[in-house]
Amino acid sequence: MKAVNLVGRKLNKLKWWIIGWLGKGLVDLIFGTTRIRTVDFEKVRKQVETRKVILAFWHSRLLMVSYLAKGWGGAALVSGSKDGEIIAQVLERQGHETIRGSTTRHGAEALVRLVKILKADIRPAAVVPDGPRGPRFKVQPGIVTLAQKTGYPIVPISYSARKIKVFSSWDRFILPYPFTEACVIYGRLISVPCRLSKEKQESYRLILEEELNRITKTADRYYGHRID
Repeated sequence: MKAVNLVGRKLNKLKWWIIGWLGKGLVDLIFGTTRIRTVDFEKVRKQVETRKVILAFWHSRLLMVSYLAKGWGGAALVSGSKDGEIIAQVLERQGHETIRGSTTRHGAEALVRLVKILKADIRPAAVVPDGPRGPRFKVQPGIVTLAQKTGYPIVPISYSARKIKVFSSWDRFILPYPFTEACVIYGRLISVPCRLSKEKQESYRLILEEELNRITKTADRYYGHRID
């Protein structure tokens, strides 16, 4: 029985290893052939180059952000679900470290671990503030706490593309076609003080939510998309 279980674990590990490399290959194919237009990066360039940033992006727009940050050695908060496992496998093949947890499962433990990682070693963090199950385009408060604890400012980022497949999932996930054109928009830098009242924490949460929605809608309008 132990031998059977051992073989099963090895096969499962191999399965996820293959999924990770196939996923990375797909992301490389799509965005390696994409003509990427960048908007407002110069406004946040200095901070991004220090790597002391928290990249914030909606669940539906994570593919290109993971590609642009490939090789940065970032630390990403990823859901512990099966869908999150696929994302984690791809991110790890891109050179990122993943911390498993979400607002609904092991979130507090994951946040504590992420803070420790960022304090021990300078690297960017990546957080999907409306994951893993929404509500869509609504920021959960954990990212504000992360910014408070680390002193890292938040950089909102979003994108859209000329030719995309929009899935019927809760997040309306978008998948650009290869050889298309994309527009990546960086939002304004959001620095969060380390000490805040609950009311102020909520105000920063809303500021981030409004900024992410602004740049996402701007990117979609650029290509005439209206994703409801």
